[in-house]
Amino acid sequence: MPFSIRPSRRFPLCCPVTHHCGDFEGHGTLWNLSLTGWCFSGNLPLRIQDVCSLTVNLPTEPPIYVIAASVHWVQRGEEYGVETLVIDDRWIEVNTRRTAQRRRHDVDREV
Repeated sequence: MPFSIRPSRRFPLCCPVTHHCGDFEGHGTLWNLSLTGWCFSGNLPLRIQDVCSLTVNLPTEPPIYVIAASVHWVQRGEEYGVETLVIDDRWIEVNTRRTAQRRRHDVDREV
């Protein structure tokens, strides 16, 4: 695999993920994420170029729904690197509003 610089920073995370490929469902763990990519392990075998969907269950936030993600790499047959192709806009809108509310709250506390 050729060397390339990641377009955005990855953030470590450890939470449950459900992934679907066709009619099949798998369960696993999300290990890190970024704006464009995700790394997770799971029990449903995937191949490079497969397109799958993900449901990520965060501990303190609503679930993230990745409608389509393309598998870019596979390690040990159970760890996957995927590129986000389509994410549920509702999650982005809700978290953008929450971030703005937190910032307003922090500014109010400082004043």
